[in-house]
Amino acid sequence: MDIVVLAGGLSSERDVSFKSGAMVAKALRARGHRALVLDVFMGYSDKECDITNIFEDSEKNSVQVDSIPTEAPDIPAIIASRPDKSPSFFGPNVIKICQKADIVFMALHGGDGESGKVQAAFDLYGIKYTGNDYISSAVAMSKQMTKDVLDRAGVPTPVGTSLTKRERAGFTFDKYPCIVKPNCGGSSIGVTIVDSASELEAALDAAFEWEDEVVIEQFIKGREFSDGVIEGKALPVIEIAPKQGFYDYKNKYAAGSAVETCPAEISPKATADMQKYAEMAFKALGLTTYARMDFMMDAEENVYCLEANTLPGMTPTSLLPQEAAVTGMNFEDLCEHLIKVSLKKYN
Repeated sequence: MDIVVLAGGLSSERDVSFKSGAMVAKALRARGHRALVLDVFMGYSDKECDITNIFEDSEKNSVQVDSIPTEAPDIPAIIASRPDKSPSFFGPNVIKICQKADIVFMALHGGDGESGKVQAAFDLYGIKYTGNDYISSAVAMSKQMTKDVLDRAGVPTPVGTSLTKRERAGFTFDKYPCIVKPNCGGSSIGVTIVDSASELEAALDAAFEWEDEVVIEQFIKGREFSDGVIEGKALPVIEIAPKQGFYDYKNKYAAGSAVETCPAEISPKATADMQKYAEMAFKALGLTTYARMDFMMDAEENVYCLEANTLPGMTPTSLLPQEAAVTGMNFEDLCEHLIKVSLKKYN
């Protein structure tokens, strides 16, 4: 198959997306596919290559990826560096190249990549893609909307509220410690644990740097877990234990910063609860292909679902691939399986 692995974009997770894309493309090439890593924002210029035969040397024509930086990307600088200065999210020739592919493997994270906007555009252009449809992607992208859906579905989630910049004046919160985070952000960028009212303003400033709506919710002290779901069936649960602090951007992507254990070493009841709630969340959000649910568990083994990730990280050491590996599915198997699952949308 000719496959575009779509990565980059303009979210805070741009660099993480490139790493996922590079690893997915490598796995797909090992299975005989012609996989091209393409930056959705920068695109591909005709001056560099005639796109007619772009898949013939897909590795050479792909975006070349280094290691993930420890700091979030400078998005304004990236926007300013685009040669054509176009306001379009899609870079030069992106749509044309994606239309030439048999399917687009969505390695985008956060922002427009997971919000359903790209998915909706691809539906209109007749482009096939991996992952969920635009409606379920849009719902799951909003942490507050996700919390509302989970609450109605009977899935435990921390008590909280959302706040826009316009509503900020005079805002107070009376449940400490709490956690403040951008409503649609990922990779824990802009996230702050707040112990008292005196720290709230600084935390709001940090979150509002990334977007105009934030979530303030009860902080659950305990252990952190994640559970992937493919076609409605939960995978083994994985525990994430940062060596210092919480699972922030640095701890997620700096080698050796966290210990990840799969299957998680927890009681059978806690495992069953988490898998049940992961499957319930998947169904309630209208997801049909694959996703990953994040959880906290307190000292009494009460489980709380934090959010859903509709395009989870895809390197061999990312959480979803680690969970799949426990079931006997290696990284190459998983990449092909996610394509097979996603193609069912078009049958």
